[in-house]
Amino acid sequence: MTMTVDTLPRSIYIEPTSRCNEFCQQCPRTLLSREDDRDLTFENFLSIVEQFPVLERVVLHGLGEPLLNKDLPRMVRYLKDRGTYVLFNSNGIALTEARGQALIDAGLDEYRLSMDGSTRETYAQVRGVDAFDKIWRNVGAFIKLQQAQDASKPAVSLWFTAMRENLHELPGLVNLADVHGVREIYLQRLVYFEEGLAASKQALFHRSSPEELAIIRQAEERCKEHGILFKAAGAATPLQSVIRDFGERPWSGCQRPYNLTYITSSGNVLSCCFAPFGHRSAKEYREERVLGNIFQESIEQIWHGERYNEFRRAFESDSPARHCAQCGVNWSY
Repeated sequence: MTMTVDTLPRSIYIEPTSRCNEFCQQCPRTLLSREDDRDLTFENFLSIVEQFPVLERVVLHGLGEPLLNKDLPRMVRYLKDRGTYVLFNSNGIALTEARGQALIDAGLDEYRLSMDGSTRETYAQVRGVDAFDKIWRNVGAFIKLQQAQDASKPAVSLWFTAMRENLHELPGLVNLADVHGVREIYLQRLVYFEEGLAASKQALFHRSSPEELAIIRQAEERCKEHGILFKAAGAATPLQSVIRDFGERPWSGCQRPYNLTYITSSGNVLSCCFAPFGHRSAKEYREERVLGNIFQESIEQIWHGERYNEFRRAFESDSPARHCAQCGVNWSY
């Protein structure tokens, strides 16, 4: 069934930078071809967002670390002045007191900490840098800074990518979150493309052993004891997220081709945040994943253009783009 797309999306991803200060062993930025490192200037940011008449929600992250862009708080402030809900994921390394205060002052709604281990050793193995202790110092200080000012925003949550490599540390991570004042934890399924730790043998989806499911249940019970919300990315519980069945066309329940778009720091427009995963070359990335460039054409032209419509027609068929065909299996919408 073909869906019509009459209006521009009201929810978008914008990548403030493609630079990063980590070398995660499950990330396409580390393991696959990618765009050149660059920061999005504030002027280019304005040229993007001013093309969208209504923006209800903007996610200010992509493959880079958002806090490396010095103009990030200014971007947040501009969006908040427009009445937009604003959030981003971050590794926390650059969350200094000054940056933290700037984000509070700007009105950021959510700060999502990516944390893939409860020990220094596992964190370094997964994320490629020895920054575990520094990150927790930064996060703890940031939450205390908020509490001292009675600042309810941003809501700070912890996002854990579950793998066989690190799942055993999830219950311990609940304890760390509690000690530092983090009141929400999200379990994310591994996005895999058979490089580094991003391998199917690391994935828990439809592969979880009884012992691994027991660890998730243990973390759930520990969260209840500490009064911490325990959720999964998407509309499932943590347990459901690793056992649910998406059917024969696992991508078909996704609505992103019709209501969301993702814009990189170079202006390339992609269908969603999973589009950078799984390509093996820059040529493949450009030919299949890039639907236009917002610095060369307007978003109106791109969103209603033939390339986007061709992508949607393929999505509605039994032969969608490769990154869509894997959705619901390798990762989850």
